[in-house]
Amino acid sequence: MLEYARWKYILVAVVLLLALLFALPNVFGEDPALQVERKDHSPVTQDAARAVESFLGERRVHFARSYIDGGRLMVRFGGVADQLAARDAVNERFADTYRTALSFAPRTPELLRAVGLRPMPLGLDLRGGLYLLYQVDVNAAVAQAIEGYAQDARRALAAANIPVKDAGAVAVGSDKANAVRVVLPPEADVNAARTALNQPLTGLAITTESLPSGSAMTAVMTPAQIREREDYAIQQNITTLRNRVNELGVSEPIVQRQGIDRINVQLPGVQNSAEVKDILGRVATLEFRLEDMQNNAFEAMQTGRVPLGSKLYTHTRLGRPILLRREVIATGDQLTNATTGQSQEGPAVNVRLDARAGESMLKTTRANVNKRMAVVLIEKRRETSDVNGRKVTRDVTDEEVINDATIRGIFSNNFQITGLAAGEARELALLLRSGSLAIPLYPIEERAVGPSLGRDNIDKGVTALIVGMAGVFVFMAIYYKTFGLVADAVLLSNVVLLTALLSMMRASLSLPGIAGIILTVGMAVDANVLIYERIREELRKGVTPQAAIRAGFEKAFSAIADSNITTLIAGVVLWVFGTGPIRGFAVVLTLGIATSMFTSLMGSRALLTLMYGGRRKLARLSI
Repeated sequence: MLEYARWKYILVAVVLLLALLFALPNVFGEDPALQVERKDHSPVTQDAARAVESFLGERRVHFARSYIDGGRLMVRFGGVADQLAARDAVNERFADTYRTALSFAPRTPELLRAVGLRPMPLGLDLRGGLYLLYQVDVNAAVAQAIEGYAQDARRALAAANIPVKDAGAVAVGSDKANAVRVVLPPEADVNAARTALNQPLTGLAITTESLPSGSAMTAVMTPAQIREREDYAIQQNITTLRNRVNELGVSEPIVQRQGIDRINVQLPGVQNSAEVKDILGRVATLEFRLEDMQNNAFEAMQTGRVPLGSKLYTHTRLGRPILLRREVIATGDQLTNATTGQSQEGPAVNVRLDARAGESMLKTTRANVNKRMAVVLIEKRRETSDVNGRKVTRDVTDEEVINDATIRGIFSNNFQITGLAAGEARELALLLRSGSLAIPLYPIEERAVGPSLGRDNIDKGVTALIVGMAGVFVFMAIYYKTFGLVADAVLLSNVVLLTALLSMMRASLSLPGIAGIILTVGMAVDANVLIYERIREELRKGVTPQAAIRAGFEKAFSAIADSNITTLIAGVVLWVFGTGPIRGFAVVLTLGIATSMFTSLMGSRALLTLMYGGRRKLARLSI
């Protein structure tokens, strides 16, 4: 008699019921939606949601329904035209309170949504949106580290009253700067200098050499330190890009590292690509400096002689050149928050500094009341030009004085930046709030996928999946008869289980993912074919039908396990090391192997045992 443990029946039934429940939200589809959230990140209340709904009704913008999801208001529409009209209306009326994002909202019933069930998100190639690939200037990361070491070395030697002739970056055994060289005059105490540099140059290999003009100490970064610095800078850039994407209100973005020195950004549903590209890639920061009111900026510009300790700026919004002190009071890296607001002069950016910068600002303003302080906007970009018929790319740094105001009172970490247009104030606040990029990055690939193309991809992918599964189902039903129908049921449950796992993990489904599902179906049917052929072989030997079923599963297990484990290893490697479409395929393939093993070995055996196990006299099998 063919038997199967009761707990295995229960396990299969529970898993399939849970899979049906988690996969169910995917059958309802989705509508164009508007995502509304508060700029101060506090949750949207029911009263606020009703206010937005009432406003849309007054503007005669039709929407299907709205609900609060994760502290954000989601408003569903019947078409894209109403969605765009609602976005423009809300941005106009609630610009100071809310930010909006174009999105898609599932038509999942309230009951399923209340218990946290969500459909799996769709990737960029299925939903449409913007794909950007950035090249990160990793050499700049090392150069920044070297410059930081050089500044720390100068400060340490000055604090120890040790004279120094020069401290700067040099290349040691490399074509790029990877070391700091400190040149000392002949009268300097080399041992004392080495002791003073141990702390700021911790971890660097320091060597000393004698020169005709004195002594020199060289501290070299190791290859491991260089890689660590590059990885840190790339991770910081990824964090900043994610912050900027979140500030823009893009739903379900993907920002991840690709290869050694690249970052890819996928923004599903983005339609205002020009604005997004401009903000994401900007390398912008601020510097606050006192104005040099003792010297004449026009005279310095005409003569070309800038007073010692000052810096001349000719690119200003003041309509005149200006001299600023070289000492920096605070920088944009020390900002903790920046929001747009209004002042007597018009649009403004409300700035909050951290404790260290606030203390510096307090000391400066206390000692310089009625003097002037300027704000310098610094942006880096890459420029390509033709030189003798060849394309030459160079890095350009633009420095512009955007504000120069008189210090009327003493303040520390809270103040305003004025002299900006409304759009400039909003962009500057966003850039400062999300943080500055650790090192420059430059776009090397851009690809826009329209919503209609995304819809076409979905249709073609689903059609391919249906046609492929239908072909497999028909073949199995004809060739293996009743057992083939069992295999078809198992294959269908495998797709349901895989969909449920993707929904639970919130893994984005892309075109390569659909290919992975189709491949999984083919691999799952392989397991059934091996089992069924083993059963046929046992029947030809004259074994009883029930014993043949038992032997078929037991003897086919090793072959099924071997083939699936080798594929699983390849899938895991692609999952760990792959990026973009490759990783999307690997995720589905790896999960599909696990689900196909479960359904083919446990699900199929449970169903066949249920059908044939209770029959005492079984003459033949429909296989």
